[in-house]
Amino acid sequence: MANISRFIPEGPAPDRVIGVVNPYDMALDRELWRWMPDDVSLAVARTPHHPLVVDEIMASALGDDAEIRSTARCLTAVEPEAVVFACTSGSFVNGIEGARRISAAIAEEVGAPAVTTSEALLEALDALGVTRLAIATPYVERLTARLEDFLAADGRTVVGTAGLGLDRLIWHVPYATTAELVRRADRSDAQAVFVSCTNLPTFHIIAALEDELGKPVLTANQVTAWAGLRRLGLPLVTEDQRLGSAGPAAA
Repeated sequence: MANISRFIPEGPAPDRVIGVVNPYDMALDRELWRWMPDDVSLAVARTPHHPLVVDEIMASALGDDAEIRSTARCLTAVEPEAVVFACTSGSFVNGIEGARRISAAIAEEVGAPAVTTSEALLEALDALGVTRLAIATPYVERLTARLEDFLAADGRTVVGTAGLGLDRLIWHVPYATTAELVRRADRSDAQAVFVSCTNLPTFHIIAALEDELGKPVLTANQVTAWAGLRRLGLPLVTEDQRLGSAGPAAA
C-alpha cells in the first residue's frame, strides 16, 4: 500500500476566535464573516427571542443585562480573544453609558475585551477624525433620533439624516434601496456617512458609494468587524467588496 502521509497537511493551526453576541433576529452572519481573515473564526450566540417590532422598545430589550450576560456565557467554552455585540440600536438606544454597560457585562462574563457596534462606530470616527457626519438608517423615526442623540453626546454633529421607517424584515432591503438612502442622507459638509443596523446588507456597495460620494461610508457590520479584529491586531478583509468581483449572484 502506498504511503499517503505525504499528501496530508500538517495543520490546521487553531483559528483565532472572535465571539459575537447577536440580537435574536440577526440574519446577516455571513456579512460579518466576509470581513474575516482566513485564520479567524466567529463564534456566535444569540439573545433570547422577543416578539417585538424594531423600535426603541425592542432595542432596549436587547440590552437587558441578565440576557446579555447569559448569552455571553455561552461563548466561554471556545475562549474568544475578543467579543463584539453586533447590534447598533441595542447599543445606542440607552446612550453611551448604555453601550458601555453592555460591553462591560460581556467582558466580565467572557474574560476578554468586548465592544458594541455603537462603540465601534465612535472608535472608527475617531480613527478617521470625523466630527460631522450624515446617517442613513432603516429605522422608524424615533429610533433614528436616538442615534442622533447618541452621536451628539459624543460631540459629533449629524448634518444629514435619512431613514426607511422600517420596523421589521430589514435584511430584505435590496442594495439599490440602501444606496439611494445613503445618497439622500449625504450632505456636502458631511465628512463621512454612517449606515446603521447590522441587519441591513451593505457589504458590496460600500466601495462604489465611497467612489461616488468622495468620502468614507461606514456601515454597522464593517465597524463591528473592524473593532473586533483591531483587538486581535488584525485588519479587515476587503478584497471582494465590489460587486464586480463578487459575481452576478451578489448583484
